[in-house]
Amino acid sequence: MIWPFKTLVPRSLYGRAALILIVPIVTIQLVISVGFIQRHFEGVTRQMSRGLEIELSHLLDEVAEAPDAAAARAVAAEIGAALEFKVTMPADWQMEGDRRDRWDLSGAEVARTLRGGLETLRAVDLQSDGDKVRLLFATAPEPLSVEVDRRRVSASNPHQLLVLMISTSILMTLIAYLFLSNQLRPIKRLADAAEAFGKGRHIPYRPRGAQEVRAAGSAFLDMRARIERQIEQRTLMLSGVSHDLRTPLTRLKLGLSMLSDPEEAEDLLRDVGDMERLVDEFLAFSRGDAVDAAEDVDPVALVRRVVENGQRSGQVVTLHEAEGAAVMRLRPAAVTRALENLIGNAVRYGSRAEVSVNVTERAVRITVEDDGPGIPKQQRDEAIHPFTRLDRSRNPNKGGGVGLGLSIAMDIARSHGGSLRLGDSDRLGGLKAELVLAR
Repeated sequence: MIWPFKTLVPRSLYGRAALILIVPIVTIQLVISVGFIQRHFEGVTRQMSRGLEIELSHLLDEVAEAPDAAAARAVAAEIGAALEFKVTMPADWQMEGDRRDRWDLSGAEVARTLRGGLETLRAVDLQSDGDKVRLLFATAPEPLSVEVDRRRVSASNPHQLLVLMISTSILMTLIAYLFLSNQLRPIKRLADAAEAFGKGRHIPYRPRGAQEVRAAGSAFLDMRARIERQIEQRTLMLSGVSHDLRTPLTRLKLGLSMLSDPEEAEDLLRDVGDMERLVDEFLAFSRGDAVDAAEDVDPVALVRRVVENGQRSGQVVTLHEAEGAAVMRLRPAAVTRALENLIGNAVRYGSRAEVSVNVTERAVRITVEDDGPGIPKQQRDEAIHPFTRLDRSRNPNKGGGVGLGLSIAMDIARSHGGSLRLGDSDRLGGLKAELVLAR
């Protein structure tokens, strides 16, 4: 019973606030309208119709006591003029049953009340002339018709109260919605700022609105500042560590180059090179894209440039497909680093790599596929963890990193509000890495 109702509830804050505002007003309108209509159409109309019934009863009684038709006509004309009736005897129209419009609710009550008190009433016509009530009576010796002003049985302008009530409600609803939107706008701005920060963007934000909204906004600003300070401190610390390590590594390389045994020196220099690469990759992983400023970039052009750079460096990589075109805000150096890591893994563990980019309204999907051994499904989550090397599934004889390539790509994707997905390449048979960046 609850699930169908939940699907009808708006998801946005503005929609739900409008629903909270409009539902009570509409409910009050319906209750008041039903009460007013019931009182007006059933109470007032019945009372006025009974007054007309008394006057018509007097007319019919006098006509019935007349000795002949001529006397009956004279009596009908005299009493009709006194009561402001238009009396015709004999009647100039014949019909059975009542005639009224479907929406004429008060007309039904008029006909019901008059028929309940006038036995000789044969027809009630409320349709020929909306301002008149025409009544047909079966009197002796001739039928009698009476035409009465409609205002004598129904209140004039019965819609005025409803129109005034509805118009006032619409006006007050608009005014209330304007005030409500002013209260909801700071919440929307806070949500936009939080969403942008989750995508690695920094937009200006100042707490506004109600006290609770200001408190939430201040808490968000403090949280954002703490996170940015932590990233900056981590980057500075690791930069210092990298600088401190490079100096002894440089001295080691210089000392090893002066050894008398070239073969032994070559092995040691290779170890020093591995240590330098380890430091560089660890620094890149820890730094992420903290020092990279966001800017408007064409993702298709960025992917094409990375592929061309890989081809110039000797990598067997091609741009397989590029769909869509758009300019989005991202950190180009970080995305380039993530894509280079994915391409590097693809050509390291396979013989070639193919890159595809697809730009949609909500995201940019960059896919890198290779023809290597791939990664088993049960080990894909583990492969994204830092310092994880799956040598059993990836060919270790072709070289390898320190297990940070996929972790760096995942970290960069998350900083752009996206993710990194690993799967099987249907076209090449190896691994398919899909880098998703939210727009």
